Amino acid sequence: MNIDKYPSRLLENAVNEFAKLPGIGRKSALRLVLHLLRQNREDVNTFGNSLIELRNEIKHCKVCYNISDTEICKICANPSRNESVLCVVENIRDVMSVENTQQFNGLYHVLGGIISPMDGIGPADLEIDALLKRVEKGKITEVILALSTTMEGDTTNFYIFRKLKEQNIKLSTLARGVSIGDELEYTDEITLGRSLTNRVPYESSLGK
Repeated sequence: MNIDKYPSRLLENAVNEFAKLPGIGRKSALRLVLHLLRQNREDVNTFGNSLIELRNEIKHCKVCYNISDTEICKICANPSRNESVLCVVENIRDVMSVENTQQFNGLYHVLGGIISPMDGIGPADLEIDALLKRVEKGKITEVILALSTTMEGDTTNFYIFRKLKEQNIKLSTLARGVSIGDELEYTDEITLGRSLTNRVPYESSLGK
């Protein structure tokens, strides 16, 4: 069947919406829609309602800006976490990656992106000011810069380093078990865990 000629307007509309998702072409979108049509109505309603509930009810933690069901996320609210160590990451996917290593028991700060002039993203577009305010409260003794080892990630790391270097805290970064150019979410758990455990002072990573 020519996917540009649909037998149903409803089918075409659904395909158009699925095709807006990242990495989903029109052929893949059609397969997904046809799969849903083969499911019973209750399962499809549950699927659709879960997406609506997600979009309408999801929150961002007021402390770390992680995605959460509540005003304060489960990690920040957990009294067993080490409040003195803060891991700075780009997004929720990176939080999940670090958590999956089971090598970190501190707290997080989610920037919501990285500095990328080509994409029009500057420091003011990220949660960097909120990070500085958290550090200024004095409870944090170490900040781990755990951003992707791309040019944009390194630029963001250096910007934050300059902002925090006068504070009386330890600034560290992941050991280079994470290859240069890698995005954190695609790094395997063992490598990421070792890179986190063997983290190094940020200043020693400069110029390498």
